[in-house]
Amino acid sequence: MADPAVPAASAPAPAPLWHALPVARALHSLSVVAGVGLSQQEAAARLERYGRNSLPPPKRRGPWLRFALQFHNPLIYVLLVAGIVAFALKDFIDAGVIAGVVLINAIIGFIQEGKAEKALEAVSAMLASRATVVREGERHEIDAALLVPGDLVLLESGARVPADLRLIRVKNLRINEAALTGESVPSEKGSEAVASTAPIGDRSCLAYSGTVVSFGQAQGVVVGTGQSTEIGRIGMLVGGVQTLATPLTRRLDQFARQITLFILALGLITFLYGRFVHQMATLEIFLAVVGLAVAAIPEGLPAIVTIVLAIGTRVMAGKNAIVRRLPAVETLGSVTIICSDKTGTLTRNEMTAVQVMLPPHTLEVSGAGYAPEGGFHRQGVAADAACDHALQGLARCALLCNDARLKQHAASGWQLVGDPTEGALLTLARKAGLDPAQAAAAQPRVDEIPFESEHRFMATLHHDHAGHAMVLLKGAPERVLDLCLQDSDGHPLDRAAWEARMHDAAGAGQRVLALARCEMPAGTTALAMADITPRFTLLGMVGLIDPPRDEAIAAVAECQRAGLRVKMITGDHAITAAAIGRQLGLNADRALTGEMVGALNDDELRRRALETDVIARASPEHKLRLVAALQARGELVAMTGDGVNDAPALKAADIGVAMGYKGTDAAREAADLVLTDDNFATIAKAVREGRVVFDNVKKSLLFILPTNGGEAGVILLAVFLGLAMPVTAGQILWVNMITAVTLALALAFEPAEAGVMQRPPRPPTEPLITRVLAARIAYVSVLMVAVTFTVFEWELARGSSIEVARTAAVNMLVIGELVYLFNVRHFTASAFNREVLTGNPVALWVSAILIVFQLLFTYAPPLQQVFHTAALDAVSWLVILTLGAGKFLAVEAEKAVLRHLQVRSM
Repeated sequence: MADPAVPAASAPAPAPLWHALPVARALHSLSVVAGVGLSQQEAAARLERYGRNSLPPPKRRGPWLRFALQFHNPLIYVLLVAGIVAFALKDFIDAGVIAGVVLINAIIGFIQEGKAEKALEAVSAMLASRATVVREGERHEIDAALLVPGDLVLLESGARVPADLRLIRVKNLRINEAALTGESVPSEKGSEAVASTAPIGDRSCLAYSGTVVSFGQAQGVVVGTGQSTEIGRIGMLVGGVQTLATPLTRRLDQFARQITLFILALGLITFLYGRFVHQMATLEIFLAVVGLAVAAIPEGLPAIVTIVLAIGTRVMAGKNAIVRRLPAVETLGSVTIICSDKTGTLTRNEMTAVQVMLPPHTLEVSGAGYAPEGGFHRQGVAADAACDHALQGLARCALLCNDARLKQHAASGWQLVGDPTEGALLTLARKAGLDPAQAAAAQPRVDEIPFESEHRFMATLHHDHAGHAMVLLKGAPERVLDLCLQDSDGHPLDRAAWEARMHDAAGAGQRVLALARCEMPAGTTALAMADITPRFTLLGMVGLIDPPRDEAIAAVAECQRAGLRVKMITGDHAITAAAIGRQLGLNADRALTGEMVGALNDDELRRRALETDVIARASPEHKLRLVAALQARGELVAMTGDGVNDAPALKAADIGVAMGYKGTDAAREAADLVLTDDNFATIAKAVREGRVVFDNVKKSLLFILPTNGGEAGVILLAVFLGLAMPVTAGQILWVNMITAVTLALALAFEPAEAGVMQRPPRPPTEPLITRVLAARIAYVSVLMVAVTFTVFEWELARGSSIEVARTAAVNMLVIGELVYLFNVRHFTASAFNREVLTGNPVALWVSAILIVFQLLFTYAPPLQQVFHTAALDAVSWLVILTLGAGKFLAVEAEKAVLRHLQVRSM
C-alpha cells in the first residue's frame, strides 16, 4: 500500500535540476513526506522500478576472444610468417623461439586488457555499503544498494554519502568532495536552492554519492541512485571512452604493414627475375626467395621492443612510477602536452597559512603542509615570533578556537584529523612556538558555538584559572569585521583598510579567515548567540592556500624546457587556480572556466585551449572535451589526476597518469601509469625515461634493419648477378637468432643520450623510420653487402670450398654486426669515448658471448654438420677483422658528417 499522505509515485521527471528546486517542490516531485519517508511497500516497488543503487556489471568479451585478438596485429602476422618459414625449413628451434615470442606477447596483452572494466569496478566500490533511512517514520539501517529515489537518508560526520541527495535539513554540514570536484577544502552545505546553471562544486544543497561528510549532520532525500548518480554518470563516461593506440603501436603497425608489402613485392620480383631471366630451376629460386624472406623479416624486433619496454618499466618502478601497460613507457616520451589536476598533484592537498595580516604589519609564513616547519618573515627579513605580541595573540586564538588535531607518525609524517583549514591554523600556531597541550591546559574551553553556514563563524569560551573569561572567534572576514570595534593595538577599526588587505589576499588566490576576541564577565560558564555582539577586538587575518609543491614548480620548468606544455585543469575557483598557476610558472592569463568550455563550440575550444594553461571549475565532461580538443589539434596528451572526476579523462588521454598514494581506485584503474609518491616531479623523470625508451627502440631498429637489409642484399645480389649464394637460409636464421638474442638485447640497456630533455618532443605524425634513419639503414646495408661479398668471393678466389667461403661470409656478417653495435649505441655522437667501455657493460658481455657462439658455429662438429660450416684459418680471420674495422670507421665517418650538419637525433 502506498504512503497515506501522498499519492503513489510515478517516475520522476527526466533529469530534473534538483539543486534548483526548493525543498518542498523536491519532496513533492518524489511523492514523499518529510519526517515520514516511504513505506516499505512503496520502497520495494521503486526498487523494482529503478533498480539497485549500484553500477551495472560491465560488459566483457570472453577470455578466448580477448586472447585471440592479441594476435590481430600486422607485426604479429609478419612474425607468424617468419615462424612458418622457419618450420618449413625444419629449423624447429628457431620456429619454437618465434612461437614463444608470439605467445608471450599475447599473454602480456591479455593480462593488460580490460582497463575500462576495472575502472568501473573501482567506481562501484566507492559506493557506501550501509545507509540510515527513515521509512514509515522510523529509522532503519539498510544495505545502501537498496536505496531508492524518495528515501530519506540521515548523514553524520565521517559517513560516506550513499546516493545523490537533495538536502532538506542541515546542521553544520561540510562534505569533502575533493575526489569529485578537485576542491581542497570541504564544501559547506545548506538546504537552500541554487541557480540552475550552478556547476557541480557550487550546488551546495546536494550531497553526492561516494563523497565523505567531514563534520555536521543532515537529512536528505534520494534523487539519484546507481547510474543516475554523479559517480554513476562518471562510470558511464569511463566505460564509453575508447582506449587510444599509443604512438609506438601506431608506428610499429604502420611499419609492419609497409615491410610486409615490401617483402612480398621484393620476393615476387626476385622469383620472376631468377626464373625467367636466369632460367633458374623453380625449386632453386623458390628456396632463394624463402631465404630472402627469412633474411628480410626482422623476427627479433617484437621481442626486443617488448624487452626494451619491460626494462623501462623496471627503471620507472624504481623512480616511483608504476606502468600498467607496457607501451605507456614510450608514450610518455612522445607527449606534447601534460594536462594536470591541481589538488594533490601540483599542490600538496594540504591547506597552509602563507600570510598573517596583523594590525601593525603583515608577515609572510614559510613552510608548506601540516609539518610545523618554517617561520615568519617581514619584508624578506626573518621575524622573531616569540617577541611579536600581536602574532602571539592571533596564534593563540587560532590554536584554541579549533577542533582539528595533528598527529605525527614515524612513517607518514604529520597527519590531520579534522578540517584542512583548521589544520593549517594549528600548524601556524606551532610555528609561532605554541604548544597545543600547554595552551589548552592554561586556557581550557568551557563552551562553544560551532561553525554554521548561517552565521559563518565559530566561537569558543575559555577561562584562565584566575577568574578571567574570554571568547575567541574565527570566521569569514566580512562577518568578523561586523563584530569588531577595534584592533589589537587599541585603535578604532579601519574597515576599509582591512577590506583592502583582505581583497589583495583573495586576489592572490588565498582563502582569508579573520580572528578576534573579547573579554567576558568573570565566572561566565556558558556561551550563547546573544553574547556575540559588536564588541570584539580584531586580532588579524590569515591567508591560506593549498600551496604548489616545490618539486612541482621545478618539474614544470623542466617540462617546459623539454618543449612540453603543462596545463592545469581543476574544479577549483578561477581566481585560486590562476594564482596557483602563476606560482607554477604557467600562463594563467585568460583562464578558461567550465562554464566557458561548455559554451564554446569544438572549433573555438580547440583554439582557446592552446591560449591558456589554466582551466577552472571543470567537470568530467569538460575535461573530456578539453582532452579531445587538444588531440584534434594533433597534440599527444598526458592527463594526470587523483579523483573520481579525473577517471574518464585519464582513460581518454594518450596516456593517463594517476596518483597512487592519495588517489582514488577509479583514477588508478583508468590510468596507464601510477605515481606511488603522488608527485608531479616524478612525471618529469618518467618523461625522460620515456624518451630513453623510444631512443632505445629506434636504436634497436637502427641495428636490426641494416643487418636484415645486408643479409637480404647479399641474396638479392647473388640472384640478380647469377652468382652462388654466399649464405644459406639456415645460416641466415642462425645469424638472426644469435644477434637478436645477444647484440640487439644490449641496446635495451643503453643509458640516456646527452641532452635528452633539451630537445622538443617528437612530432606525433613523425614516422618510425625518418629520412635520416632510412639513410643510415641503407648506408649500413650497402656496407654489409659489400664486406660480405668481398670475403665470400675472396675465399672462392683463393681456392676455398663453398662451405669455407660461406662460413667466412657468415662470420663477416656477424663481425660486421658486432662492430656496428658500438656505432649505433649513439645516434650521432662519436664512439671513440670512455662510455664505449663504461656506459653499457651489457654490450661488452654480450659481445663476448657472441664471439663464443661464433667460434662454436665455426669449429664445433655438431654445428658444422647442422649449418654446413667449416673451420677458418688465421688469414681468413685477419681479412674478416680488417674489413670489420673498415666498416666501423666508415659508419663513424657518416656520423661525423651528421654532427657537422648538426643532426643530433634520428
